[in-house]
Amino acid sequence: MRQKILVADDEPNIVISLEYLFKREGYTVLLARDGQEALDMIASEKPDLVLLDVMMPKKTGFEVCQAVRANEVLQATKILMLTAKGRDTDISKGLALGADAYMTKPFSTRELVQKVAAMLAGQP
Repeated sequence: MRQKILVADDEPNIVISLEYLFKREGYTVLLARDGQEALDMIASEKPDLVLLDVMMPKKTGFEVCQAVRANEVLQATKILMLTAKGRDTDISKGLALGADAYMTKPFSTRELVQKVAAMLAGQP
């Protein structure tokens, strides 16, 4: 069965490029354009991994991450924060709230693909 990745970002260009990139890598790709839609999609579709932007309408990526980690059914969902908020305090906050990894924009697509593959294979 193909692994599912949810791309949660409100920036259309990023959503389009990530969708293309990960479909090309053989993943099933789901899309959410705000934090509430991301939470709803995580609950209904149970993706293997979520690429989560921090700054989104309705709910921030931090709030989504916190809600997922607080839900016993969804706790195992892997979360990769993918955001322009790259200050040490933002990174610390994301990891403290339960994100498995944190990458800042702009990012290398090759590095991102490698990171996602490693996370889905259960590597740190």
